[in-house]
Amino acid sequence: MKYKYLRDLLFLLPPELSHFIALHTTSLMHRLHLTHLVAGEVPEDPIEVMGIQFKNRVGLAAGLDKDGICVDGLGALGFGFLEVGTVTPRGQKGNARPRLFRLTASEALINRMGFNNEGVDVLVERLKHTRFDGVLGINIGKNFDTPLEDALNDYEYCLRRVYEYAAYIVVNISSPNTPGLRDLQRQDEMAVLLETLKKVHGEMVERYSVRVPLLVKIAPDMVDDDVRQLARRLLAFEIDGVIVGNTTVSRAGVTDEPLASETGGLSGAPLLSQSNHVLQIVAEEVKGRMGIIGVGGIMSGEDAAAKIALGADLVQIYTGFIYQGPGLIRECVEAMRSH
Repeated sequence: MKYKYLRDLLFLLPPELSHFIALHTTSLMHRLHLTHLVAGEVPEDPIEVMGIQFKNRVGLAAGLDKDGICVDGLGALGFGFLEVGTVTPRGQKGNARPRLFRLTASEALINRMGFNNEGVDVLVERLKHTRFDGVLGINIGKNFDTPLEDALNDYEYCLRRVYEYAAYIVVNISSPNTPGLRDLQRQDEMAVLLETLKKVHGEMVERYSVRVPLLVKIAPDMVDDDVRQLARRLLAFEIDGVIVGNTTVSRAGVTDEPLASETGGLSGAPLLSQSNHVLQIVAEEVKGRMGIIGVGGIMSGEDAAAKIALGADLVQIYTGFIYQGPGLIRECVEAMRSH
């Protein structure tokens, strides 16, 4: 079954409604053993990164399945790993609708979802009942109404709650849709956050006798010097990995789109060059001393291979997955195997 026909039908609906339908349909198809109708065979391409064995380098970025309602279904599509979240201590509705917009001509999305999720405790209970045995990352954030000076408490709570269920944990300080969140990327705030989270992380390692890697997800909108300083700070605190990057507030390349003036983070094809620029700087700074996941603008296997060539160990897709479908997973794996 060609994904294009399914996509064209879904694109007749408002973006957030089609997202809901697609997620639940994927889950249903898995339960009915019908996943093969939309997903082909994905070749094995095993790699070890951050002490974790991945069956291939292509993962699903956070945001598509915030609450872990479709882990089994998405896992059956051939991803090398999945990332759920962003999840916060308390459930929250997120920003007012509409808050998700398609820029179809540019193969892009703008979202200002605002960390809408059911809360970390609901996620944890749901994960207890999944059968997915692959690599599952969990992305954590702060509640929108938590003052920035108290944000550390939110991250600490989530870190403790998800540790037992995660293959790796991502500290999201780079979404543009939670007021003030990106301020945590500044040096002083970052130092306080990382120092405490590393202490909590050490406690969890001792408690569970398992070292779950800790990663930080950064924005693609920083100037070069700030990117370098942030990369050095992550190394200094012995963070296991970095995800480069999140959505952008820039509208470069989409200014002619009717919906370009909507606020929120831009993802998709227009983000590729910008995210690759930041990725290259990070890779030059860390020089293989931490894992790097490249995300942003991957719409083809060639795009994924370019991120590996720039220094990424793994890649993630989201908007490209929505536009291209499950076939993009196989295309990316095959392109990266040849590099």
